[in-house]
Amino acid sequence: MNRLDKFFDQAKCNWRAALLLLCLLYLSCCGTALAASATGKDAEKEKKPDPVEVTIIAPSTAKKLLEKYITPPVKPFKDEISRAAYARKIKQESTELLATEGYFTPEIEFDERESNSKAYELRVTPGPRTRVTAVSIEFRGDLAMDEPEQRARVEQLRAEWPLQPGKIFRSARWEDAKSALLSNVADVDYAAARIVESQAKVDPDAAQATLSIIIDSGPAFRYGALQITGLERYQLDVIQNSVPFRPGDPYRRNQLLAFQAVLQNGQLFNSAAVTIKPDPALHEAVPVIVTLTEAKSKRFGAGVGYSSNNGARGEINYRDYNFLGRAWNLGSLLRLEQKRQTFSARVDTLPDANRYQYSSGVRVEKTDIKNLKTFNQRVDFSRIRTTAHSILQVGVNWQREEREPSGAPNTVNETLALDSWYRYHDIDDPVNVHSGFVSEVRLGGGSSYVLSDRNFVRSYLRHQQWFPVGRRDTLYFRAEAGYTLASSRQGIPQEYLFRAGGIQSIRGYDFLSLGVREGNAIVGGRVVATGTAEYVHWFSNDWGGAAFVDAGDAADRWEDFKLALGYGVGARWRSPAGPFALDLARRHDTGTLRVHFSIAVAF
Repeated sequence: MNRLDKFFDQAKCNWRAALLLLCLLYLSCCGTALAASATGKDAEKEKKPDPVEVTIIAPSTAKKLLEKYITPPVKPFKDEISRAAYARKIKQESTELLATEGYFTPEIEFDERESNSKAYELRVTPGPRTRVTAVSIEFRGDLAMDEPEQRARVEQLRAEWPLQPGKIFRSARWEDAKSALLSNVADVDYAAARIVESQAKVDPDAAQATLSIIIDSGPAFRYGALQITGLERYQLDVIQNSVPFRPGDPYRRNQLLAFQAVLQNGQLFNSAAVTIKPDPALHEAVPVIVTLTEAKSKRFGAGVGYSSNNGARGEINYRDYNFLGRAWNLGSLLRLEQKRQTFSARVDTLPDANRYQYSSGVRVEKTDIKNLKTFNQRVDFSRIRTTAHSILQVGVNWQREEREPSGAPNTVNETLALDSWYRYHDIDDPVNVHSGFVSEVRLGGGSSYVLSDRNFVRSYLRHQQWFPVGRRDTLYFRAEAGYTLASSRQGIPQEYLFRAGGIQSIRGYDFLSLGVREGNAIVGGRVVATGTAEYVHWFSNDWGGAAFVDAGDAADRWEDFKLALGYGVGARWRSPAGPFALDLARRHDTGTLRVHFSIAVAF
């Protein structure tokens, strides 16, 4: 038994050794194969052929077009058959591309360059460019009626047609012209307008194109009733007060878009779509379809920010867009800044059919700026009218202000003031302005006979203008002037007096550091005048540099007015949170340098 056991033990060991040897041989073979494969791939990469060079010889206009769209072969041709196939392909593509630019009789050759199998020349003679020789624009439907209004409009549409005789014929321009013509017809009155027939007859030999288009305007449409879906929380007058048309008015597409924009830009709806169904059978009173998705009526927010005027800040706010169930807007704000702390609450009604709304609010504010501490309480009521380009506000407010100037007696000022404010703007972009202007004027005052400590009348003017320079750069000017007519500044709240300095004023000086010295403090005076000239050069779409000069002063009398000057350079960034400005300004009289910085981030 001992010998037999030893035999089996020896056999088991040999079997295990054989199995281990087979595994090692298998892994060795696989590793060799993988290494060979990797080596082959590396060799293949190393041996990747250079792309074939194709030089395009053609006039500049045709050359730019062909270089943009023609793709050279990725590797040399295997034989003459593959070269001939590519030559046919590139000639066909070139012919089609040139036709889009009005070249219908090009001569195209594709040959080797100096017997080099990797360098070829595509020689193109585009031939004469096709021009429009005749245009026929006909109308059917209501627009074809022999009435003064229709005749005048038809003449205008034909006069505005861009491809007049003598113009170069391009396929893209032809398609764009047809689309624009149809849109011009359909945007006003004729919502169901359509192209019945269009044809461009090209004579390649004569390089001439004859154009014809027939448009059926269909009947003239008029507005019918509103068909509103998605309105659950609010009453119908929320929508009806924003409608810029009435049932029976002639159809205008821009009115639908303006109505839709008002609903979308408001705070009551997450989305809004305003359309009609251009059914000719409904043209006498086509329904206006309004599809809405309501937003949450209550919102809470918080934010942080910083500016060199008031330092770091944090704020929380609460809004209720359906206050008292009447779609009124209740807004409250608590803002804590290093130099100013504010709590305010305001209720705004929705605009009525004439775009008027009412606003009432309360505000409590503390400030500590240039050794002047103030504690102000304010209650106001106003009527506001807002249009696409203007805001007019007329109201009344009562203020009580406690003043603590360092080194001078403390005072308490009270006033009941009538106030009016008007602003008109025409700018290309409300966030990143490149051209346009903003002008505003404010006029207000109080009387000692009606809850005011002193008689006064305050007037203020401000104008900002942006001039585009080239495609990106901007030249910016700002000017402001103010005058408070009163026998003395005493008894008048700081809101109706003037100080200057800081961002949006005279950089190089601290915020509100220009004014009237009272003890150790700087307080508001009765006159102000400042101005700015600034040039902004944009190195890219988002980054730019600025050079600027600011000048002006605030004083108690024009006789005391002394011109303060600041100038410097800055950086500009169109950040996702809004415009970012970092300026280094020099005060001219002392040479003091100050950094002015502003950006806000909300979350």
